Parts: sequence; C-alpha cells; structure tokens
Amino acid sequence: MHIPQPYLLFLGDVTDPLSTKTARGILTWRPELCLGQLRLNEHTVSLGLPDLSLQDAKMQGARTLVIGTANAGGYLPQPWLTTIEKALKLGFNVASGLHRRLSSFPALLEAAQDHQCQLFDARHYDLPLNVGNGKKRQGKRLLTVGTDCSVGKMYASLALEKEMNQRGLHSRFCATGQTGILISGQGISVDAVIADFIAGAAEAISPEFTDHDWDVIEGQGSLLNPAYAGVSLGLLHGAQPDALVLCHEVGRKHIRHFPHMPLPSIQATMDANLNAAKLTNPNAKFVGICLNTSSLNHDDALALCQQKEQQYQLPVTDPVRFGVSTIVDNLTGEIE
Repeated sequence: MHIPQPYLLFLGDVTDPLSTKTARGILTWRPELCLGQLRLNEHTVSLGLPDLSLQDAKMQGARTLVIGTANAGGYLPQPWLTTIEKALKLGFNVASGLHRRLSSFPALLEAAQDHQCQLFDARHYDLPLNVGNGKKRQGKRLLTVGTDCSVGKMYASLALEKEMNQRGLHSRFCATGQTGILISGQGISVDAVIADFIAGAAEAISPEFTDHDWDVIEGQGSLLNPAYAGVSLGLLHGAQPDALVLCHEVGRKHIRHFPHMPLPSIQATMDANLNAAKLTNPNAKFVGICLNTSSLNHDDALALCQQKEQQYQLPVTDPVRFGVSTIVDNLTGEIE
C-alpha cells in the first residue's frame, strides 16, 4: 500500500478532539505532508491547519483526501459521502483507516473507477502474502513491544525513528497499523492479515535492505494479552528484531477492556518477548523501556524513570516528556 502525498485532512463534522487522533498523528509526525484541513462546518474540531476547499487543495497539489477521524465501530457517516464522492470526481485519491471499507460504497467505487483514482482502506490488506520463513535477512531492525495494547508503541517507534535520523543513523519507520500507514504512506495493517500470514507480512514490511541503517517496526498488541497475542507473536517472529523496546503505561491496573486480567509486569513481558524473539533472531536484546507517565506529575515521572533504570539496567524514559535520546545512545553502543 503506497498512498500518494501530500494530504488534505478531512475532519468531517466531529466535535470531540479525541475523534481526530488519526489526523493529529499525521500532523504531529509528518507535518510537511499536510497541506490543510477540510471541515464541514465551523463547529468541527480544528487542527490549526488552513481551511481549504477541495478545489483549493487540489490547486495547491494535494493528492489524497485522508479521513482523519476515528469512531466507535469504525463506520463512515452517511452525510460525508457526498464530500468524498466530490473529491474523487476532482481527481483526489481517498484514504481511510476505518473498519468500513470505502470500496463497499458503490457510488465511491464507481467514482474512483470513472476518474482513475484509488481508494485506500488502510485497515485492510488484500494482496497475496507468503508465510514467514524465519530466514536471516540483511539489515538491522528494532521492534517496539508492550505490556498491553495502546501503551505508546507507535509513538515510541516514530520518536525513535526521528531521533535516529537526526543523529545521522538513517532509519525507516515501518507501519503495521492503520494510523501508522497513513503517517508513513505505506505499510500493512497486520491485525487484518490472516493468522498464518502475519509473520510473512512482517517480513514483507521490512525486507532485506542495505541502503539504510535501521528499520523501526511499529509493534501491535501484547504477547500477554489474551485477545491479541497471536498478532503480536506473528509480528515478533517476522520482524526478526535485533533490538526491542518495551512500552508500558504507568498506573494501568488491568489489560484494556478486561478487568479480570491484571496487567503483566514489565519483567514478565520482557522475558516472554525475548524468549519468543530468539526463535528467529538468537541475538535479540532489549535496549530500552518507554513509559507513558501521563498519570504522574513531571518530578514523579522523572524519579520513576530513574528508579526503573536502576531496576532493569536499561535506559528508561517517557518519549513525550523526556525524548528517547538515552535509548538511541544505548542502541548504538550495544548493537554494532
């Protein structure tokens, strides 16, 4: 999946800032790709980008209209279809990370075909994939893993990629989820891949390379999550990581959506991931820990990171508050 850039971010008529997390993620990590925003009314949440009409955005060079919202159920609101169809008729490609496929709407499919435009359903992947083979391939890879879902794996991956590139360590972010795909413009949403092919999808996302230093692969789920461990394990084996970074949310008491399942410890999660990773890379090792400390004040967060560094003998940081420079320092020191 290769989504043409730059983007016009479509925010529809949403009024809840949390609903624009997809668009905010793109703007945060790839601001140079965002020409403007399209809002259906003045009450819609704003990202602070220029408000552009479809015609103005097209004249400025926008190539893809990105649906930058997320909602419970992943549906596409019916009133938005007119705007999306109009975009296709003007020559825009359209990309979405929602569960409901753009291609499931006959009017959109017909408009795309008539005007030689593409519909990108980032949450879905329909092209053929091979099963994983576990063969050693050239290039160094870093994979983020977590104690649970939604603990900051994508953010940590993008922060690491940015820091590494700023250091002259040429790195490439490899997206494995719909928001990451819209940020990078390419990737495979591995949670939509048939189970037998997840490891193969990870191998396809990060094939053998010699033209840069590292692939930073976005983690998904958790190896100790009762619902999503299968995705996490397939991704871990296919990623064949040389370096692992553990992500954890401070204060979370149980697995998300499962109050009967206590959150696993950092140590238990690291042990499980390292043991599984060694199947396809016997030299895999942890190089750092990223904490989401949003439940703590600044001083307590800093103190906790310092305490965890002593406990695990690894660099520990909150990527949002403190950056990831210490992890990159350790990465370059530990893995040549």
